[in-house]
Amino acid sequence: MNNGNENANQHTLADVITISGVGIHSGQAVTMTLEPAEPNTGVVFQRIDLPGQPTVKADVDYVVETNRSTTLSNNGASVNTVEHLLASFIGCEVDNVLVKIDGPEIPILDGSSRPYVEAIEKTGVKKQEAIKTWYTIEHNIYFLDENKKVEMVAMPANEYRINTLIDFNSPVLGTQHANLDHVKDFKTEIAPCRTFSFFHELEFLLKNNLIKGGDLNNAIVVVDKPVTEEQLDTLAKGFNREKVAITSEGYLNNLQLRFPNEPARHKLLDLVGDLALVGMPFKAHVIANRPGHASNVAFAKKIKEHIKKNRFKANVPAYYPDRTPVYDIHAIEKILPHRYPFLLVDKIVELTDTLIVGVKNVTYNEPYFQGHFPGNCVMPGVLQVEALAQCGGLLAIPKNTEDKYDTYFLKVDNCKFKQKVVPGDTLILKMELKSPIRRGICEMRGTIFVGSKISCEADLTAQIVKRPKND
Repeated sequence: MNNGNENANQHTLADVITISGVGIHSGQAVTMTLEPAEPNTGVVFQRIDLPGQPTVKADVDYVVETNRSTTLSNNGASVNTVEHLLASFIGCEVDNVLVKIDGPEIPILDGSSRPYVEAIEKTGVKKQEAIKTWYTIEHNIYFLDENKKVEMVAMPANEYRINTLIDFNSPVLGTQHANLDHVKDFKTEIAPCRTFSFFHELEFLLKNNLIKGGDLNNAIVVVDKPVTEEQLDTLAKGFNREKVAITSEGYLNNLQLRFPNEPARHKLLDLVGDLALVGMPFKAHVIANRPGHASNVAFAKKIKEHIKKNRFKANVPAYYPDRTPVYDIHAIEKILPHRYPFLLVDKIVELTDTLIVGVKNVTYNEPYFQGHFPGNCVMPGVLQVEALAQCGGLLAIPKNTEDKYDTYFLKVDNCKFKQKVVPGDTLILKMELKSPIRRGICEMRGTIFVGSKISCEADLTAQIVKRPKND
């Protein structure tokens, strides 16, 4: 459902961003360019180093690996460790971007999302004309992995919120909590938080050459078991350090913590990035106990499945009959030239610069029922489309002027009728601008709802024409 504020529009980057670095697992140096993309593109990765430059969309359906990071693969294009970059797009509210990369892995940089956020903020974000549709959760969605003791739930909410808990049974980390109450707080509260690893895990990864691009500058190292000087020297040698030591808090002295609960905050960062793979912006209160990439992705699949199943409901405008309308029938008559029996909008209940929602109450007394299937009354589809057009005219026709305007159809595309309209139905007429009105030409996407079901939808193009003064 559209949230009705500035962020109801989609956004992309204001310009191209170039970032270079090393992949933590592959050790391969890569250069990545983030480019503005058209509305409704989403996030697309393109491997420009491969023949044909194949692409893979940032979507949970294309996740192929979740061991230590999240990997996408499709069309012959694979991209590893996408979560930190995707989280930065969510935090900066970037909807559409093409990520061109000349290697198999997103650069790790400092192990957080902060370098990406800083680059995006420096370049800027551009508002696009297309509407951003937010999807809502209809009921609680649960995920449980008893073996890993993972519990997750997404609950209906008016905004996107996350609470996380981590518990590694570690005397150093203990039980840590982190929260993101507002997306706007991501840049300062979550983005700077770096990945972390336990000392014994680091030893294993080094011995097995699994972190070829690892550096003690891009990871917090937790030391919660006894280690020898020999082990410390081996680790220092593996990372080209002269010496490493353990602090009194139980961390390696390679980095200073940016927050006391930085590990929990980084787990929240990973969750934001992995849930971006749902592929559709949604509002929910997410609570995650012991999240990890495999669980995050499995949870994202459940959320996506729920949204796809209920997405038509998410677009149904709220209608409260007892609220004062934006325009009643008398105000409508002052704008539209139509009159009985051809005025097919009773009132307007929502109006923004790009969206209008109207209501048409269908009664047995409609004149067309006398001749259209008598005894089996069905509202003609062409009149449903006309009702949409009239509703769109109320959005497009200039207001606060003495001039009068007519609207003329130029084109109707992609028109579908999904269920019949009968006496007693209340039509909710929703019209959204597809692009700015230019030279009186208006392009809109129209949908008619009866309850939570769609009865008609179409793309309409019309021309707004001023009437001569003597009419």
